[in-house]
Amino acid sequence: MSGIYIHIPFCKKACAYCDFHFSTSLQQKESLVKSILSEIDLRHHYLNDRKIDTIYFGGGTPSLLSEKETFLILEKIYKTYIVSNDAEITLECNPDDLSNEKLKELKRLEINRLSIGLQSFDDDELIWMNRAHTAKESEASVKRAQDRGFENITIDLIYGSKFSNLANWKKTLDKAIGLNVKHISSYNLTIEEKTKLGHDFKIKKEVAIDDEKSAELFLEMIDRLEKNNFIHYEISNFGKEGYFSIHNSNYWKGKHYIGFGPSAHSFDGVSRQWNVSNNSLYIKQVSEKTEAYFEKEILTEKERFNEYVLTSMRTIWGLDLNYLKTNFNSDFVKSFLNQVDTYIKLESVLRKNNIYTLTEKGKLLADKIASELFV
Repeated sequence: MSGIYIHIPFCKKACAYCDFHFSTSLQQKESLVKSILSEIDLRHHYLNDRKIDTIYFGGGTPSLLSEKETFLILEKIYKTYIVSNDAEITLECNPDDLSNEKLKELKRLEINRLSIGLQSFDDDELIWMNRAHTAKESEASVKRAQDRGFENITIDLIYGSKFSNLANWKKTLDKAIGLNVKHISSYNLTIEEKTKLGHDFKIKKEVAIDDEKSAELFLEMIDRLEKNNFIHYEISNFGKEGYFSIHNSNYWKGKHYIGFGPSAHSFDGVSRQWNVSNNSLYIKQVSEKTEAYFEKEILTEKERFNEYVLTSMRTIWGLDLNYLKTNFNSDFVKSFLNQVDTYIKLESVLRKNNIYTLTEKGKLLADKIASELFV
């Protein structure tokens, strides 16, 4: 099974923390959709006729697409690829876009999973983030979607801003749980250099909260969500039974996928490629039907090994020692076994039936541990 990702690089406003590729001007939207349709044609052999089980509209803000634009993209995908009858079709959206009419459109398009970027239930924090919606709109949008028959809903939350403290975070989690959604993705705020927040941090207008405080919020989230029947299946993701993100799980499991649109990435098991992060260049170069709109690299065995370590150790499924032995150089396996033993003794990694997973203690240091296990 494989996945398709479509990057829609348009937003109403620039969030203070976001360094994804996007534009706040919608002038090129029509041209860009046409280019995505052309790219789908140009790359119809990329996945070698593998069946598609997930389609994911990300961004940016895909909910800014019109019904016709979304339909044309889906129509082209279904004509070009073999799509499973029960494929997971996700669309990222902002609360302020989810009017009753918009939700009717999405139902007609057979979108069956919504990813709603709530981020916070604090109006002051939302203003600080430069979000386009209010806390009231956040709750209302989820309830409207549920009333329209959307059962598979995930919401995004961010913690670790200057507004974060344990008391407020508990209230946020309780409010999220009270919305009765099936999935929650929650990310620790990171300060990216080429963002407003990054600039404000550089000139000391803003300060980052310390790691100890972030860890406290992270552990509170795990405890609170697990007590309410959410399964912590990836470092930043919690889902009810049967509602894990299939699309994102495929990334972590090393499945093949293709990405369309500017800045979108693709992976075929042996190589990775990424499209140019410039709307005008993407439109121009796709129209010329050359390969100038993307770059490509063939992954070395070392790179594939390190990617497997990084992604698998973040998940509930863990790292499979038998997979390492079957697919990688024995020296790499020896290196892993030598390094991981230290973390087992520190009770940061658990080994069970040749599967290695992070303990709760280890989840606090996931990236550090992974990097220590690299070759």
